[in-house]
This record gives sequence, structure tokens and C-alpha cells, in this order.
Amino acid sequence: MRLEQCRALLTGASGGIGQALVERLCAGGAHLLLVGRDGLALDSLARRYPGQVNVICADLALRTGRQTVLEAARRFGGLNCVINAAGVNQFSLLEHQDEDAIARLIGVNVTATLQLTHLLLPLLHTQPQALLVNLGSTFGSIGYPGFAAYCASKFAVRGFSEALRRELADSHIKVLYIAPRATRTAMNSADVVAMNDALKVGLDDPQAVARQIVQAISVEREELYLGWPEKLFVRLNGLLPRLVDQSLRKQLPVIKRFARAEPPAPATQPSTSSGEQHP
Repeated sequence: MRLEQCRALLTGASGGIGQALVERLCAGGAHLLLVGRDGLALDSLARRYPGQVNVICADLALRTGRQTVLEAARRFGGLNCVINAAGVNQFSLLEHQDEDAIARLIGVNVTATLQLTHLLLPLLHTQPQALLVNLGSTFGSIGYPGFAAYCASKFAVRGFSEALRRELADSHIKVLYIAPRATRTAMNSADVVAMNDALKVGLDDPQAVARQIVQAISVEREELYLGWPEKLFVRLNGLLPRLVDQSLRKQLPVIKRFARAEPPAPATQPSTSSGEQHP
């Protein structure tokens, strides 16, 4: 899709990757409807890109929030791209997690994504060409200790993207699935950062991630896994999962040390990246 023809709704726009995506998309001439929960960040983006950006502050986990977004999308007119980038994360051993926090994570990452997509598909069907872009994660292909609930949610997003792509194969709507690896955003807690340092895991810059996402949108690439050797481990985990089991078993003492250091608490701000690390 040519960026100057792109009229996109972007969720998670106030997060780290989200704001970088806004910058890249606007530079290419796209017009955007930005959705997030951080009203101040959204207003700042609207002032930075007058005439190119409309903003809506809404909680996608709520039916009223999703309806507000749908009404804004109808007023926006000509919506031909939806980028599902909103998400929350929690780093903790599953047995230490709060039950409500688990429900919130699944509600935002999975349920709200499916429900919002369901609401917006009729608008995409009215366009001669349309894209649905789901941001997943390396953890949507590799189960990682300390991120059990988050992995479950991203595995679900990957499966949803695959199934919907096949469901819409006879339509003009294309479904893209893009899986970033560890990214340097505020979504990473201090313990996640410390664990990444201990395991010598590098973090991608949000601008670099956004550049690759926008490129994938431009060429309409159906699947993209970011980072090396993460994309290798994704393939390896699919073919020889026992090898990945053995590799992660060696990391487990370090992971548990940092996972136990963080008290269970729900993530409070939908964003667009995780504290991922590769085996």
C-alpha cells in the first residue's frame, strides 16, 4: 500500500513503538486516526502533525471504548488500514501473578483485538484495497519463562492472524502479522531490563522497529519476524522444540531470580512492545 494513500487506524499509538510508527507513517504521507489511553501523548502527536492526525482516547478493553473508536472511524472516512498495536505485558512467574492482572492482559491483548477487528472489518470491506496489520511478538512463537500469560496472548494473536488471512483470502483485505523482538520501551520494567543485561540480550530501538513495520506495510508482506537470531529460534522452536527447551533450561535460574524480584501488579498502560529475550 502506498503510504500517501494510507488512511490508518493505529491502536497503542501513545506507546513506544506506536509513537515511532506515527512519525514514520506521517513522513510517508499517511493520514492517521490514533487510539490510546494517554491523552497527553495523543494531544502532543496531534499538535505535531496537524491535518494528518486525529486522536481518540479510549480503553479498548471496554465495550464503550471500542464503540467510541468505531464511531470515530466512521467519521474519519475512507479507512483502509487497521494496525492493532495496543498491548500490555507482565513479567512474573505465573504462580505469583494476580488473577485480575491475567484477565486484564488477555482482555487487552486478545479479546479487545478480536472484538475491535470484528467491528472495523465492515469499514475495510467498503474499500477497494485494505490492510489489517497485527503486531505480535517473538513470544507468539516461543514460550518463554516469566511471560506465560503474555506468550499465551501473543500465540493467540498469531493464530488469529493466520486464520483471518485464510478467511479473507477471497477478499481485497490482506492480513499482515509482524513480530518484533525485544524493544527498548517503557513497557519493560526495571527487572526485565536487568535480566536482559544479565543474559546479554540486546534491545531494538523503537525507530528501527517502526521502520521495518512501515516497510512491511508498503510491500504488503504477510509475515515478518524481526531480529537475528530471534527469527532463527522461531524456526528452530517449530522444528526442534526440545533444543530450545534445553537452552532455556540453562537460563532459568537467572529468569527466576529477576521474576521473583518484581511484585505482581497489572501493567497500567497499553503499549506496543515486550521485554523479550531469545534463547
